[in-house]
Amino acid sequence: MISSTFPIPVVRLIVQNDQHEILILQRAGSTHAEGDWCLPGGKIDYCDTVEEAATRELQEETSLVSNSLKFLFYQDSLPPEPGSMHCINFYFECAASGNLILNNESSHYAWVGPSDLNNFTIAFRNDDAILKYWQRKCFIKL
Repeated sequence: MISSTFPIPVVRLIVQNDQHEILILQRAGSTHAEGDWCLPGGKIDYCDTVEEAATRELQEETSLVSNSLKFLFYQDSLPPEPGSMHCINFYFECAASGNLILNNESSHYAWVGPSDLNNFTIAFRNDDAILKYWQRKCFIKL
């Protein structure tokens, strides 16, 4: 049995449009970060590879189909307080197609660029990952 004292593996997807904006989702119906914004993604299910989980999570949350995945980096999200969740996030750049339709885990979506990110409350340190991604792509200088 897996205890909550062990890190939880999570995938996160950076889906970019033609204007280099990144898709974020507003969380709904959750006990974690309700109303905050995050990248599409979620926990890796038992017997899923990280790539399978990334593809599945994108489709479940947005109805978008992954056309390609590129692993970018991982990030430790250490628990903010004892007993809270410790996640290890695996970030992927993802090209996707289809019509964006949210499931019940999200209430809204937005496409954000570097000047927009501070207008949103971003959960799970996804803002750090987005900034790291943009910095690597030379869209911003830190």
